Amino acid sequence: MDHAASSSRGIDLTQLRGVFFEEANEHLEAMETLLVRFDPSRATDEELNAIFRAAHSIKGGAATFGCRDIAEVTHLLESLLDRARRREIVLDAGMVDTLLAARDLLVRQVGGHRDGHPLDAAAVAAMCERVRQHVEHEVGMAQSGAASGTTGIFDGAPGSDPGFGIFDGAPGSNPGFGFFDGAPGSDPGFGFFEDLPVPPAVTAATVSAEAAAAAAAGPQRMAERAAGSVETSIRVAVEKVDALINLVGELVITQAMLTQNAATLDPVQDERLLQGLTQLDRNTRALQEAVMSVRMTPIAIVFNRFPRVVRDLAARLSKQVRLEMEGEATELDKGLIERLVDPLTHLVRNSLDHGIEIPEQRAAQGKPEAGTIRLRAFHRGGTIVIEVSDDGAGLDRNRILAKARERGVAAPDSMTDAEVWSLIFEAGFSTATEVTDVSGRGVGMDVVRRNVSGMGGNIDIQSVAGAGTTIAIRLPLTLAIMDGMSVAVGSETYILPLASVVESLQVADGQIKSVANRGLVAHVRGEYLPVISMHELFPSGGARGERASGIMVIVEVDKKKAALLVDELLGQHQVVVKSLDRNYRRVRGVSGATIMGDGRVAIILDVAALARPRLS
Repeated sequence: MDHAASSSRGIDLTQLRGVFFEEANEHLEAMETLLVRFDPSRATDEELNAIFRAAHSIKGGAATFGCRDIAEVTHLLESLLDRARRREIVLDAGMVDTLLAARDLLVRQVGGHRDGHPLDAAAVAAMCERVRQHVEHEVGMAQSGAASGTTGIFDGAPGSDPGFGIFDGAPGSNPGFGFFDGAPGSDPGFGFFEDLPVPPAVTAATVSAEAAAAAAAGPQRMAERAAGSVETSIRVAVEKVDALINLVGELVITQAMLTQNAATLDPVQDERLLQGLTQLDRNTRALQEAVMSVRMTPIAIVFNRFPRVVRDLAARLSKQVRLEMEGEATELDKGLIERLVDPLTHLVRNSLDHGIEIPEQRAAQGKPEAGTIRLRAFHRGGTIVIEVSDDGAGLDRNRILAKARERGVAAPDSMTDAEVWSLIFEAGFSTATEVTDVSGRGVGMDVVRRNVSGMGGNIDIQSVAGAGTTIAIRLPLTLAIMDGMSVAVGSETYILPLASVVESLQVADGQIKSVANRGLVAHVRGEYLPVISMHELFPSGGARGERASGIMVIVEVDKKKAALLVDELLGQHQVVVKSLDRNYRRVRGVSGATIMGDGRVAIILDVAALARPRLS
């Protein structure tokens, strides 16, 4: 008994409360996914049961930790969903809208309790009334607590499930949310007390005694469950992962310094030391890859929010839209995942608002009345590509040019399609004929480009009038460590992202020519490539300047190539990316810096920013 009492006192309710909030948010995400995909005409028992179980689990935890307002809302949701499960009512589109609205309210309620600022009672009461009206309208009878303005949860009226059935003991009433019934699969009290059955004729005193015993057994139960769950996953604070990645980055720098210093050692006399350094190099790379994989997160975390966005916005705009998603399992650095949400949300809303036509227009053009928006993610080389495409009207070239000229932008008719499409990224640019709460203020696409550029990525647009538009975002897999090629320009060292490098070659006599109005071009393998002279962009002491004695590094940007003219290739290696924005300021053509093996700082070049003005 003394040991049991000691174990009971050892329960960390603060930690358990945190677990409840995390699990509640997971249940709410699952509920939203199920409701957005819910089709009343083809509803299955499993779908209804899954939605019901999500509400039931939240209700149980809310009652346990004293979140009465959350329990009140989920109790009413249970009533509605339970009747749907029993086929007493059919969930129509209006009810699904209400369930989604209730889910949004629950998200705010959970956040409010977690932060210590519960939601205003009026908002909760309004949602309860909205759900109750559906129940009363469909079933044809009012709940006993409706007239008094309560839900019947705490009033103790017969049949009102007083105290959530904790004290009634009626078979099948799920007393105490199953905390004490031990029913398999009932998720009793998050499983804390599932092995403690309650007799049918239960009293408050009996429950109090059972609760004390259950609390004593709780730590043992939680420890057993925790031991099993650790085998598959563990929750770790992002700050700890970031600290670990930073330490590995410093280890990579130290290893590079050791390797460079070891170049002067005698391979015979210092054979064992050199072998150890080679092994250190292999282990450092393996450690870096393993640690970086910890931060890699499936892009499904971002994609899964868009079915709701598309559903709600399509309803507001009276459009029929089908959302298709591909490559949700593609992994990307968690830091990039979080910064992708806003750009992708804007692109999806743009496709729905500006791209997809209303059903009547689509039918007149011979298209299906329901438009399609497709989200796709995939790896290409050392980068990840996220595409947002639609089968809508496409971009209107003439309209964009006219709008640009109105704004005083030089926009000749000779501009290529790619150059015209790039105009939509100008600040304040919008072709909308009227300002709405969805679009028309010219705020958005310039922010999208700025955010993507800040992540070291670039955007490519392809559009066909009447057929649709595809916007592709290309990003590095991670922002922390990258494979690079170091090149010399005079006395300075620069790093090129290896993913952008196609090949390198010695400049031949007459290979580089000057073309009027186009600058320098190089003839490489049957095509003429624009030449970017690095010692002109970054003047430094000792730069050669003779074209014939230099080396060309061919890089590819947005499926187009350019030639960078450098003095020397120094090698390929991993580099730890250090932010210039944070320590200095943003510099065009520069994405960051790194520390080389000799301790010197080398600039990491933003190849896309350097080459894009030269590419047509």
